[in-house]
Amino acid sequence: MKVRTRSSAIIGTICLIASLALTTASADERAAPRQAAEVTLTQVATAQNPIAGAAGPGGTVWIAERAGTVRVLGRQGLGTPVLDISDETTTDGERGLLGIAFDKTFAHFYISYTDLEGTSTVDEFAVRYGKIQPNTRRTVLTQTQPYPNHNGGDIKFGPDGYLYIAFGDGGSGGDPHDNGQNLDTLLGKLLRIDPRGGKPYAIPSDNPFVGVPNAKGEIWAYGLRNPWRFSFDAGTGDLLIADVGQSEWEEIDWAPASSKGGENYGWSEMEGNHPFRGGTEPANHVPPVHEYDRSGLGCSVTGGFVYRGKAIPALKGQYVFSDYCDGTVRTLQLENGKVTGESDLGVNGGEVISFVQGGDGELYVLGIGGKVSRIDPA
Repeated sequence: MKVRTRSSAIIGTICLIASLALTTASADERAAPRQAAEVTLTQVATAQNPIAGAAGPGGTVWIAERAGTVRVLGRQGLGTPVLDISDETTTDGERGLLGIAFDKTFAHFYISYTDLEGTSTVDEFAVRYGKIQPNTRRTVLTQTQPYPNHNGGDIKFGPDGYLYIAFGDGGSGGDPHDNGQNLDTLLGKLLRIDPRGGKPYAIPSDNPFVGVPNAKGEIWAYGLRNPWRFSFDAGTGDLLIADVGQSEWEEIDWAPASSKGGENYGWSEMEGNHPFRGGTEPANHVPPVHEYDRSGLGCSVTGGFVYRGKAIPALKGQYVFSDYCDGTVRTLQLENGKVTGESDLGVNGGEVISFVQGGDGELYVLGIGGKVSRIDPA
């Protein structure tokens, strides 16, 4: 998940947050402040350490709890668990149930978690009439994790219908195995696979490193430290990755919908726009569209979504994000991969661990302490 290697970034809400690192002053002075949309946070449910979510069938919103349960959000809050793998995972370090996703037709449901040995695992279930079919469960992909932090674990289906999986660099601190820049490992990468195209999955033939010697064909992008949360803009298809930094810089990376993949976001030679511990900027480094330092309260960026809902017209097209330690909900205005404006929405979600985008485009904020809130017009 998203913890800094230094202890101050390992926050504590019970023993869960104690292991989790998972305004700040912006380092991009060129981006002009803009008047923020007027919003409020409406608490719609209380969960046990909510950590991820997904738009579900029939306009529902599904919420994952870190210990291993998944529940559906209704008018009266969260219902009883529709899935419980709590006996198959552990919440030590940055482990647990870390991501959930549906395919485009809601025919299959995917979970991303670390098993009892700490191995990152992506499993699939068939869905019929809006319900998970437990007897159809199968494992799609696994990745051994050398340390209990920087697991990543977010999963999303892209506009192309393929499943994208984010893995951190394997943990410890400073990427001791240089996984971020090595193409012979899935660690420190964003992957792109076709989970229904083969057993256990197929690698799309147009992935950027297919056929490249000593490179994993699953890799879509690399040079990532801990891409805790990423998303696709529902309006444009552009990709945004919030990558948690080591000790000084938080970054948000961007790739256009037209990208053919292969982007190198620089870690561990670079932390944001800055050489890390004497590193040399790779010739193919793709710099972040936004970074901020840790001179303020921020310590661990939490990526969100570009807002495409209807309830808050003034927010449309802006990328909404936060920071686990600061909790302030912020936005970026992006044009052709450039930040043209920044704003502070004036609301605080607590220890913001994730955002969820409903099927209607409205956004929810998850605070690891238990709050599930919807961003509403003020």
